[in-house]
Amino acid sequence: MTRRAIILVLDGVGIGAAPDAADYGDVGSNTLGNLAKEVGGLDLPNLERAGLGCIAPLAGMRPVQSPTAAWGTMRPASAGKDSTTGHWEIAGVHLARPFPTYPHGFPAGLVNEFAERTGRGVLGNVAASGTEIIAQFGAEHERTGRWIVYTSADSVFQVAAHERVVSLEELYAACEIARAMLVAPNDVSRVIARPFEGQAGAYRRTPGRRDFSIAPPERTLLDAVAERGIPRFGVGKVDDLFAKRAITSVHTADNAAGLAEIHRALSSLQGGLLFANLVDFDQLWGHRNDVAGFYGGLRVFDAAFPAIEGALREDDLLFLTADHGNDPTTSSTDHARECVPLLVAGPRVHPRSLGERSTFADLGVTVAEWLGVDFRDHGVSFLANLLAA
Repeated sequence: MTRRAIILVLDGVGIGAAPDAADYGDVGSNTLGNLAKEVGGLDLPNLERAGLGCIAPLAGMRPVQSPTAAWGTMRPASAGKDSTTGHWEIAGVHLARPFPTYPHGFPAGLVNEFAERTGRGVLGNVAASGTEIIAQFGAEHERTGRWIVYTSADSVFQVAAHERVVSLEELYAACEIARAMLVAPNDVSRVIARPFEGQAGAYRRTPGRRDFSIAPPERTLLDAVAERGIPRFGVGKVDDLFAKRAITSVHTADNAAGLAEIHRALSSLQGGLLFANLVDFDQLWGHRNDVAGFYGGLRVFDAAFPAIEGALREDDLLFLTADHGNDPTTSSTDHARECVPLLVAGPRVHPRSLGERSTFADLGVTVAEWLGVDFRDHGVSFLANLLAA
């Protein structure tokens, strides 16, 4: 297998409210569109050249006459708007109901069972910002050794612990216990280990975060590729999102490290699938309504994009997209129910509009066809449109 497919997810970089955004309280969300207005126009020359300005009206971005990539958008078809749902849909899984969320904390019985099974008490059990909750409970956690348990607007059960108080091994083991406990109807999408360090008043989270995802309920693109013995390689949290099924990932602390690993993989992977996630747009900037940080991150990615394109071989297809929105210009710090951008580059791509795809799964089915894998669940391939002269 000499063909390669690269799926590169800019986590949270949506491009306009989905048709059902009202059902999620996200009317008016438009991550790229609103960001462009807020900063007085996007200066992203390399993504503009690829065709980002052809996808939708974006202040500062021209719809160039001869883009280097094919372009379009994809609508979410699954219920929900989190990273697990979005990545699963790309890989061909449609969810009929969203994962449960806990704006008022988790049921007392569940938390008590977690405390009993892990041998430590619990602090918090609220929906909160991760940095704020360790500032609030960090000192008490250090005194008592109790876990700091919290959630967010996402479907997550998060466990924070100071690395001086609790070893990473014990923290991860506790998260494994929580993952085993959290079954329907409390089948949260992810359990997240959140280690931190420092002193009261100056706590900081460390790179030891780990995500423990629920397993996909059906066969995915990754399973289908694995069944054919085709190599799969992940960058970022991709393996966590698929419960480490049919893929392994190099975990990265930030976008810079993620880009470095993507370059390394492009230079070494001889064939197969590279599935990468750059999380800072969502984790650092979207959830914190950091417009300047978000735009700065896009500019850094834009500067890196030519090197990614330049590393593509004759039999490569690069799919640049997102998993949901996270509009930093709105009052919400939650994910947004948005359509996502789609740019497809490669030496054999004939740049043209791919239109608005009715599901993210169209991407996964296209990848499968490119790699010669029988996988058509839930999506329609646009490979012929990409390659037709």
